[in-house]
Amino acid sequence: MRRHTFTRFAEALPAAVLAACSGPQSPLDAGSDEAAGIAILSWVMFAAAGLILVAVLALAAAAARAPAEQPRWATREGWVVAAGLVFPIVMLSALLAWGLSITGGGGGASSPPAAFRIAVAGEQWWWRVTYLGPDGSALFSTANELRLPIGQRVEVDLTSADVIHSFWVPGLAGKLDMIPGHVNTLPLVAGRAGTWRGQCAEYCGGAHALMAFTVTALPAPDFERWMAAQAAPAAEPDNAEGRRGRALFLASGCGACHAVRGTPASGTIGPDLTHVGGRPTIGAGLLPTQRGTLAAWIVDPGHLKPEVRMPPFPVFRGEDLRALAAWLESLR
Repeated sequence: MRRHTFTRFAEALPAAVLAACSGPQSPLDAGSDEAAGIAILSWVMFAAAGLILVAVLALAAAAARAPAEQPRWATREGWVVAAGLVFPIVMLSALLAWGLSITGGGGGASSPPAAFRIAVAGEQWWWRVTYLGPDGSALFSTANELRLPIGQRVEVDLTSADVIHSFWVPGLAGKLDMIPGHVNTLPLVAGRAGTWRGQCAEYCGGAHALMAFTVTALPAPDFERWMAAQAAPAAEPDNAEGRRGRALFLASGCGACHAVRGTPASGTIGPDLTHVGGRPTIGAGLLPTQRGTLAAWIVDPGHLKPEVRMPPFPVFRGEDLRALAAWLESLR
């Protein structure tokens, strides 16, 4: 039985290791030069750690097999100093210097100017994303997603509205802390089209593990079209169900927390919902944006995401709930 279990484990281990080498949140599936440098550094560290482990095991076996009456060479002072002090200092210093040389170029003086800036504020437990104009004024706000033009340098200003968070998109860059009252700037340059998953990398409370976001890199023309669409107000509903849903949203006080540009709703407590239907997920990466998931979120968000700040709205049922969810889904 034990042999069978070990065999199954040995067969599954390579597949699990290889699975970690790719995917939207793998640091080894690089989408930028900075991420590629981090991936190279990771592989070198894996290889070096493996070689050192093998060497230590071999030396331990050799020392254990030495005759008891002979002096143990591994206990000589010179060997202890060389292997236990000099070798780690030299190796770790060289690794640090080399690692800085291949990963520290993102914010150097030779970097090209940023095409534009994005302000991202971490909040329990979602991401407020604001695209900024050349003068620093807000163009529009979205939530839990960033979109970038391929090959252009974008500076992301990071801060927090409550506790310390950490912004991490493993496929594009290293992580950077988000500290209340302080702004850290992270440059991003996506080298190819794709979508990467990001995650809060600093424990920030009960729903920390459910605080994700996406970063999508688009060709420049597609990105410009997306920017223009995001800056526009919400479209007028084109059917009776949509008009009913909008009326319910406004009459029920949802606009006290959420903004929908083009309507009287102008709240700033929660995410801007002007184009929520075009976002890939709701709940900060929790569920795909669909009519059914929107309805479930409205009725009881705390059931889906414990400790979420939004209260439940069981008052919406039946046709009213379907109409409200349909209108939100139409906001693209």
